[in-house]
Formats: sequence, structure tokens, C-alpha cells
Amino acid sequence: MSAWLSPQHLAAAAFVLVVALTILGAVIAVAARKIFHNVLGLALALFGVSGLFVYLNSPFVALMEILIYVGAICIAICFAVMLSEPQYLPRPPRNPLKIQAALAGALAVFIFLGMLLKKTTWVPAPERSSDWSVITLGHYLLTTYSLIFELISLLLLVAMLGAMVTARGGRSRGALKR
Repeated sequence: MSAWLSPQHLAAAAFVLVVALTILGAVIAVAARKIFHNVLGLALALFGVSGLFVYLNSPFVALMEILIYVGAICIAICFAVMLSEPQYLPRPPRNPLKIQAALAGALAVFIFLGMLLKKTTWVPAPERSSDWSVITLGHYLLTTYSLIFELISLLLLVAMLGAMVTARGGRSRGALKR
């Protein structure tokens, strides 16, 4: 077997691919001019994040990422886009000072995270059980992973409220134009 086809190299290549997919989706979500393309970029980024959860040996959270974020939130945003009038985003005026401040802030965050990663002592995760029954998953969600469960529900609520506000605002503005 070739050295490049070893499990370690394949895992590293899969990780790089998932990270690249996440970053590409995030760039599309931020930089696209059409709202629908922004949503598709968001869905692509969220698929990449679910791949990171798979890489972290957490298939349940990965499936919930796809089910809740891609399946529910992105579809709700698509409905909001279809209910609203504009199908494009006008190019906002660029302020060079704001761009430089944003880049400096992003650089500061990345430097902080790099220093945090450098100082962290990593220990292997304990071996998980192979029992993925509903009872075990429910126990994990309400004990060990309760914070993740609550954050997912809160984000879903905020996204649904945002979709409703966007849809309602788009229809009322369209009615005023006519």
C-alpha cells in the first residue's frame, strides 16, 4: 500500500477537504450578491461544519446539524426569500476604515485562537459506547450535551423568527410600492 493511501493521510485529506468546503461556503454566504446564493453558501458551510462533527466522532450532532440547520433553517430562509420582493442585494458603499477595522479584528481573533490552541494540552477522548439507542441519546442530550441541545433550539427559534420578520417585511414593502 502506498504511503499516501495510509489511513492517516486519507483522514488528513478528508479533514482538509471538509475545512475547505466550510470556508468556501462561508465565503459564498458572505460575498454573493443574490440572496438565494447567500443561502446556498450558508447551506454548504453548514454541511462542512457537520463534516467536522463527523471528524470529531460525533455523528449525532453532525446529523442534527444537517437536519436542523440545513434542513430547517436554510429552507425557512428560502421561503422568506421567495415571499419577499428583492432577489438581489445592492452593493453597499465600502468604507476603507471599516474594512481595515474588520480585518484587524479578524486577525486579532485568529491570533488569540492560535495562541489558545498552542497552549492547550490535548488529551485523547474517552472511548464512547457503541450503544446509539434512543434512550442513550436522550440521556446524553439531557445530561452531558444539554448545552448543545439548548443552543441548537435557541438558534432554531431565532432563525425562524428572523425568517418570519424577513418574509413579513418583504411583503409589506411590496404592497406599498404598488
